Parts: sequence; C-alpha cells; structure tokens
Amino acid sequence: MSELQYHIHCKEGDVGRYVILPGDPGRCEKIAKYFDNPVKIAQNREYVTYTGTLEGEKISVTSTGIGGPSASIAVEELHAIGADTFIRIGTSGGIQLQVKPGDVVIATGAIRMEGTSKEYMPIEFPAVADYYITKSLVEAAEKLGYDSHVGIVECKDSFYGQHAPERQPVGYELINKWNAWIQGGTLCSEMESAALFVVSSTLKCRAGSVFLVCQNQERLRNGIVDESTHDTEKAVRVAVEAMRATILADKAKR
Repeated sequence: MSELQYHIHCKEGDVGRYVILPGDPGRCEKIAKYFDNPVKIAQNREYVTYTGTLEGEKISVTSTGIGGPSASIAVEELHAIGADTFIRIGTSGGIQLQVKPGDVVIATGAIRMEGTSKEYMPIEFPAVADYYITKSLVEAAEKLGYDSHVGIVECKDSFYGQHAPERQPVGYELINKWNAWIQGGTLCSEMESAALFVVSSTLKCRAGSVFLVCQNQERLRNGIVDESTHDTEKAVRVAVEAMRATILADKAKR
C-alpha cells in the first residue's frame, strides 16, 4: 500500500505498529522527543505524525484532534498502514472528589455518551481498554510515583454540554446523566476513548488511555480548592514507559 492515507497523509512504512495518540497536534513534538531519532513524517489538518524508535522498535505519535470522529479516522488509517497498538494521552476533567488536578487517570473502560462508536457497534457492546496495555499503564504510573486512579471514564461529544448543561435545551437529561456518572464512580470526563476502544476492538487492535486531570468541577462545586493545571508531562511519561514495557513484552514473546 504505497498511497497516502487520505487524512493523515502517511503511507505504509511511515509509522510503527506502536502509536501514541495525543489530541493536540502541539503535543506531538514534545512526545517524539522521548523517541530515538524522531522524524516529522506528515502534517494535515489536525493530524501530525512523528516516527522514531524505542527499544529498537519503530514507534510513532499521531495527533487525533478533538472528539471521536477524528480519533476514529486516525486509528482506521494508522491501522491500514501497519499500526496495531495505541495509547491515547489526553486531558480530562475530574468527577470524583478524590481525583485532583495534576493526578493521572488510567481508563479501564469508557461510557459511550458519544456518537462515533454507535456507528461501529450497538450500544450494548462495551468500550473496554486492552487489559495488558492498561496493566502496563498502571505499572508505569506506580513506578514513576504519580498519584493515579484506575477505572471508568465518561466520553462525550459536547464540551459545553458538560460545562454549561443548564443552558442546553436537553439540560435536564445532561444533568441527570452527570449525576448518574458521579454515583457510579466515574473518575473523569474526556472525549475520545470510547471511540478508540470500540474501533480498536473491531480492528482487533490493542488500545489504552491515560489522562492528566486538568480540573475537577465537582471539587469546585463542593467548595474544595482546585487549581487547574495543563502540564501533560506526567501522562506523557506514563504512556511512553507503558509503551516501552509493551515493546519489551512483545519481544520476549517472539
């Protein structure tokens, strides 16, 4: 397959089987600095790709933009040219009171409150992260000594539906569901993992997600001091170390 993929503008041989997926194109260069000999491969729309090596294996980073539709395109096109192992790095808003800004959240699964995954699988099908990728993320966070949480995350399409539900015509539904997520122990809210997990399942790929908690609106609502942060370095380091462990485990199996 020598033709460029339509959106990401990469072809077979441009990327490794291991790919880190930030949302923000501006994070790609920062992440690529953890690779050996990284090279910028392509840039088109929200999709920026760098490729290098890690533990002697080719590894790439490709940005996905915001939301499930663009994330699913990235995964589909990356898989078409050889990728099969994905770790998403993102930012999120905490939901449980113990989930503080600056903490790391590792998703075991995602609430499918978005539209993209519904065009792949019926709503009864769960959006679940790969067990071994998740295990590697948990072990990496512990090794690095970061405050981390592991569990279910909420995935939505509307940023302002979360942050200003009272002004939406369907605010009654958004508020009721948000309260359900709180009672169910949902750790944080983000916008891509449900699509990532379901699309990866259909493609028989491995996928996991790790997030920085930027802020927690429930802590603010409860009068708890909650200073926001946007430094994704912790999540990046967790993802890189988890991918390193995955590469080494794959080599050992071979």
